[in-house]
Amino acid sequence: MFKFRKKKNKNKDSQALGGLDFLSIFMRTLKLLSDFIYVVIILVMMLGAGLGLGYLASQIDSVKVPSKETLVKQVSSVTLVSQMTYADGSLISDVDTDLLRTPVESSAISQNIKNAIISTEDENFESHDGVVPKAVFRALLTSVGGVGETSGGSTLTQQLLKQQILGDDPTFKRKAKEIIYALALERYMSKDEILTAYLNVSPFGRNNKGQNIAGVEEAAQGIFGVSAKDLTIPQAAFIAGLPQSPIVYSPYNSDGSLKDADDLSYGVSRQKDVLYNMYRSGYISKEEYENYKAYDITQDFLSSGVAETTSHDYLYYSVFDEAKDLMYDYLIKRDGVSDQDLKNDETKQAYQDLAEEALKTGGYTVKTTINSTVYNAMQTAAATYGSLLDDSTGEVQMGNVLMDNSTGAILGFVGGRDYNENQNNHAFNSYRSPGSSIKPILAYSVAIDQGLMGSASILSNYPTTFSSGEKIMHDTSEGTAMITLQEALNSSWNIPAYWTYQKLLSEGVDVESYMSKMGYLIDNYNIESLPLGGGIDVSVFQQTNAYQTLANGGVYNEGYMVDSIVDSDGTVIYQHEANPVRVYSAATASIMEELLRGVIKSGTTTSFKSVLTGLNSTLGNADWVGKTGTSNNYVDSWLVVSTPNVTLGSWAGHDDSSAMSTSSGTNNNKYIANLVNMIYQAAPEVIGTSDKFTLDSSVIKSDVLVSTGLKPATVSINGSNVSVSGTTTTSYWAKNGAGNTVYKFAIGGSDSDYQDAWQKILSGK
Repeated sequence: MFKFRKKKNKNKDSQALGGLDFLSIFMRTLKLLSDFIYVVIILVMMLGAGLGLGYLASQIDSVKVPSKETLVKQVSSVTLVSQMTYADGSLISDVDTDLLRTPVESSAISQNIKNAIISTEDENFESHDGVVPKAVFRALLTSVGGVGETSGGSTLTQQLLKQQILGDDPTFKRKAKEIIYALALERYMSKDEILTAYLNVSPFGRNNKGQNIAGVEEAAQGIFGVSAKDLTIPQAAFIAGLPQSPIVYSPYNSDGSLKDADDLSYGVSRQKDVLYNMYRSGYISKEEYENYKAYDITQDFLSSGVAETTSHDYLYYSVFDEAKDLMYDYLIKRDGVSDQDLKNDETKQAYQDLAEEALKTGGYTVKTTINSTVYNAMQTAAATYGSLLDDSTGEVQMGNVLMDNSTGAILGFVGGRDYNENQNNHAFNSYRSPGSSIKPILAYSVAIDQGLMGSASILSNYPTTFSSGEKIMHDTSEGTAMITLQEALNSSWNIPAYWTYQKLLSEGVDVESYMSKMGYLIDNYNIESLPLGGGIDVSVFQQTNAYQTLANGGVYNEGYMVDSIVDSDGTVIYQHEANPVRVYSAATASIMEELLRGVIKSGTTTSFKSVLTGLNSTLGNADWVGKTGTSNNYVDSWLVVSTPNVTLGSWAGHDDSSAMSTSSGTNNNKYIANLVNMIYQAAPEVIGTSDKFTLDSSVIKSDVLVSTGLKPATVSINGSNVSVSGTTTTSYWAKNGAGNTVYKFAIGGSDSDYQDAWQKILSGK
């Protein structure tokens, strides 16, 4: 820990308290009281009434002062350009900083601006040791008691540390660091070095092009068109007044236009205050003060200019958002911010702002998982074949995500038709009803995993209603009869999915535990239409991730786009680490892939395979599995397909949730087939056309009756014992295996349904 004491040697480093026992800490605290009474009082007040000096000492002791080299480097560092790269290291884009900063040496900064800053921001700068106890004490009384002036308290040294390292959150831990670091920095750097660093990094509002500026050189050039070394006293006074409220006092609007007279008056008035401070501090005479105060500073302002702009697309902003979240997590961990601290909204916001600023100006390299060849091919496909989605209802939007099954890495995506026309990222930020594409995830896979059904199980598709009396419809059909699970999936019938989910609920199955592992947020699991896509909204990314889970043997790997973040020195501050979560058993996943292969192969609900085969026979022969989904009134059209290597999720629809035509599913199939073909042409190894899904060795194989989905047995039917037999097939089970045939052999159905079903079975129909 850094000791509180009068500065004796500028170059002598601080000493740590070390591993002292409580008594030693207490005695050292008493020494602190005598040497630096105000700072101790401040820290005691920060801790709150009732906390002992022992706890205070332990908190002080927990602050580790960085080495001289580290601390000086951190406070002296200026804006560095961060960049985003593809998986192969090639550049996606530099990160926009929206901040211009040009550091200069002390000799290139006018003494006028140095005098103006010192007189205004820290009149005791030349004499204090980094902290002015009385000033901080007054500021603390203001925040605690709500009386007195709101300014004051922070020296230039403290302000420099807040801007460059510590941020401005209100936690005690940060405030303690600020004070202790300030004392250390004063020993590590000369006064002129600290002042120069402050002038090179501080924000000064906007320039005449509306760009955010920091550092005195950019301020001088961007407001007055001169170098920092050539600033006159009136100009220096204006710039010195900006840091207190840079945007308010800036003479320019965000578009670079000069503010009107009323808004300009705030900055001009502030300049006059600075001139008075310079006079009061002895930097200018009374006569000079009067002359400079009368000078019209507005005549020196530059006329408006136009800034160059850089256009970006969905990829840039998707990577930035994910990287910003990761940077936030890093800073929270680095600074030891507790969950309790983060309950304070100011603290949380301060770190969110700090994360964004760090990412923009810290010189980081954000390496993504995006395959540049694949990504560019997907954008070309969207531009070339997106029109296949359009129908009589107008232009249709799309969202697509391509994910590596074994890792969850996002290899490429399509955010929409054209970012310049529509900035809504339909791959990640648009949440829509999944329609029938949720059935394998929420209902059938869970039922198989629980041993409630096998691949050849029978489900009721007889007409039925919700508890409200509303008929459960499948397009215009009210239902048919008993059907197999494969047929239920191939045709995407609604009634079997409804009965399966009701079975799960009646058996007390914790469906939420399955869904939450994959990141689904569902408010109410008792909604009867939930397995049909009612009461749930998902993004393409999330739905793709769920099907990745099935294609990966039931193991969920959370999808990600940022692989690593490396600072300008080559230090890795973030590296993605896999955190696989088993959702379904390996047997369940392989059984479901077997069933979903049938969905694609049958072509009942999707023409994807036939269209793809027509485009590329090699691709058509790949082992495709997947599922379609359509929400009510053709508002949303889904198709999620997988090979053993990758999963491609796809959605099409209108942003305003208006209906598409009845051909929307067919249109989407054509578009996806062309998209897959473009990906294959660009990077054939990605799709994995030679790999096959196989049944896991743990799958239980049962010989069952085709008619009942269970083993042959004697059944009591209408009071008579009947030996039920007939054609058999192999049913795959993840658990338990098939049981013997019973009267109510299917999932769901009423008594009258079973009477009809048995009549058909016994008559051989």
